[in-house]
Amino acid sequence: MGRNKKIIISGGGTGGHVFPAIAIANALKKADRSIDILFVGAEGRIEMQKVPAAGYPIKGLWISGFQRRLTLQNLSFPFKLLSSLAKSWKIISRFKPDAAVGVGGYASGPLLKVASMRGIPCLIQEQNSFPGITNRLLAKNVQKICVVYDNLDRFFEKDKIIITGNPVRQDIVELKATREEALQHFGLDANKKVLFITGGSLGARGVNEGIAHCLDQLKEQQVQVVWQVGKFYIDWAREAVKGYEDLVQVTAFVDRMDLAYVAADAIVTRAGGTISELCIVGKPVILMPSPNVTEDHQTANAKALVEKNAALMVRDKEAATQLFDAIHTVLFDKEKRSELSANIKKLAITDAADRIAKEVLEMMEGNLRSND
Repeated sequence: MGRNKKIIISGGGTGGHVFPAIAIANALKKADRSIDILFVGAEGRIEMQKVPAAGYPIKGLWISGFQRRLTLQNLSFPFKLLSSLAKSWKIISRFKPDAAVGVGGYASGPLLKVASMRGIPCLIQEQNSFPGITNRLLAKNVQKICVVYDNLDRFFEKDKIIITGNPVRQDIVELKATREEALQHFGLDANKKVLFITGGSLGARGVNEGIAHCLDQLKEQQVQVVWQVGKFYIDWAREAVKGYEDLVQVTAFVDRMDLAYVAADAIVTRAGGTISELCIVGKPVILMPSPNVTEDHQTANAKALVEKNAALMVRDKEAATQLFDAIHTVLFDKEKRSELSANIKKLAITDAADRIAKEVLEMMEGNLRSND
């Protein structure tokens, strides 16, 4: 009897990378319970907590991003990269994976680079309409590239590309809770509109400052706000909402995103991997793309939806003058709300994790057969 098949999944840095990675792992285990899965992430990042909480082992690399501006942090980057390549080599030597999956984020670069050098079949997942530099560098040496958006053959070899969508947590796919349960969970009034705002687990300054500008107008309209401000902004937010507590509740992190989505009449968020969840949820949404990401890829993501009349977009620098008008539209303009909701639902892919798992297993089986 042969040993269990083994797969490494690498990447992370944000919830937008970690939760899809966990969804892929769950889909692989659903397809074959005997598969052994090991995660590799970046030390000190969100994956080091969320992955063990999901029941999977994880190893950490000493790695971080390279800043495009001149910073002291960049001086340590070569040492971190060499350290991570060496540790990736050790991890692979000990675990002996049959395949490696990269989901984006700092750790995926060194791990997938070493895996490809050692002849291990590799698959990368690209969530954005404009790929980051790590995946563009890795693409030359991987066997398959799973993507969300069309027209990525501008960056990748066409015969490697498979459109799978971006994996979404099962609780978001199913959304079993009723609106009554969701409103009760957050202590909300069913007779008032609900706006859900999230800039991700770390928070987003542009989103948070934009919403702060709107608090007076939101109060005038009696709009209830559930506001995930991120762990870096919670103290600031508590000060910002003084006098608005009857309508606005702030939290560093929302544990029950499924209930937040069900409760919301409209959503304000960044334009990263969360877009795939929003397509399934089907609520009117305002996308505020982060101006601080590589190649401004979130703006490209947002435009892809705006062009399909599936979302509104407000840039950070426009928030003070344009955000409330957009919020008023997605909450109170019935015709526009209906259009946005219908069009974003058309973009939903609910089985992306299963599709990616299928590609990983086929790639792995093909390699095992060729080595027999």
